[in-house]
Amino acid sequence: MEPTKEQILIRIAGKDRIGLTAEVMAILAKYDAQILDIGQADIHSTLSLGILIRIDDNLSGQVMKELLFKTTELGVNIGFEPISDDDYEGWAGRQGKNRYILTAIGRSLSAKQIEAATEIISRHQLNIDAIKRLTGRMSIKHPERNVRACVEFSIRGTLENKAAFQKELMTLSADSGMDFSFQKDDMYRRMRRLICFDMDSTLIQAECIDELARRHGVYDKVAAITERAMRGEIDFRESFTQRVALLKGLDVSVMREIAENLPITEGTDRLMSVLKTCGYKIAILSGGFTFFGEYLQRKYGIDYVYANELEVGEDGKLTGRYVGEIVDGRRKADLLKLIAMTEKVNLAQTIAVGDGANDLPMLMEAGLGIAFHAKPRVKESARQSLSTIGLDGVLYFLGFKDSHLGEQGKL
Repeated sequence: MEPTKEQILIRIAGKDRIGLTAEVMAILAKYDAQILDIGQADIHSTLSLGILIRIDDNLSGQVMKELLFKTTELGVNIGFEPISDDDYEGWAGRQGKNRYILTAIGRSLSAKQIEAATEIISRHQLNIDAIKRLTGRMSIKHPERNVRACVEFSIRGTLENKAAFQKELMTLSADSGMDFSFQKDDMYRRMRRLICFDMDSTLIQAECIDELARRHGVYDKVAAITERAMRGEIDFRESFTQRVALLKGLDVSVMREIAENLPITEGTDRLMSVLKTCGYKIAILSGGFTFFGEYLQRKYGIDYVYANELEVGEDGKLTGRYVGEIVDGRRKADLLKLIAMTEKVNLAQTIAVGDGANDLPMLMEAGLGIAFHAKPRVKESARQSLSTIGLDGVLYFLGFKDSHLGEQGKL
């Protein structure tokens, strides 16, 4: 007759030291305990270790006795809790279902901000399984080095109204000065492979057509057309055609000078270095101009550039016309799908990052669409938003951790 077995949850807490877990496991191994679950965290050298074991009930008393002696010797606290078969089965049946990752980012994060986020989680009947810090530890003596703070919540449960949940997070983001990404915790989240960026006001902190217009002395006229388009009086295609026409006669050398002095967005260098090192395919899908997109392509080793091409005459000056198809919002979404197909990447593995209304179609099409320092209407419509830190904040939405990034991830 086989001996009956029981489950025991072991909780160990106290000052961490090298070899502590190994010594505890050595005792469990001696009695051939089966490990049903195990988790460990270390916060400021303070250990929290949980082990759920299944063991012959005639051995459990001796195991607990030896563990108590050992942890006393090691100077840590230990507790034991029996887990019934029914409780275990109920818990095991809930594992692996409806799991999500919520990422919270800010220049810094306070208890008030974390409380507000966790209150939303609780109100929607979701349970936090784990919390992990993704950014490096802050310096108290040198606060100027604390450029960002990010924590990742692993949560589980049945989300009855995902749209309402995300809307509450976006409202909290606007009110509290922190950003959120809420994603299903599945294999696609861990296997993103293609990332597509808008260019103007995303990769660079400028609108190239405005810079060209300033140099050509027609900024006010271009701005007036842009304003008409924003009011809905003319569509993007018509406004684009009218604005490009005003650039007629501008020398290409001016474009070169502007390109060499583009104001690169905070965090772009770091982001590109990590993405290239990790093998991501990178694309620029822009309503701006190929001249500037190709400059960034050479600078960062970007794989694809699709933007609007300005026609240049034999005299080296702009003709006031464009060549080929206009890259508008719909075209951006189509190009994202086309590149994904070319690279044999599932759409769920794609990322899109942009700030404007013409980016919304590709943000909605991508597996992960991120509104970056976006206009209010875009931020409201997007599923993810990043407004408090630089472009390298995208790395945390992808699950990267500062301590794992090595040389490429240095600030």
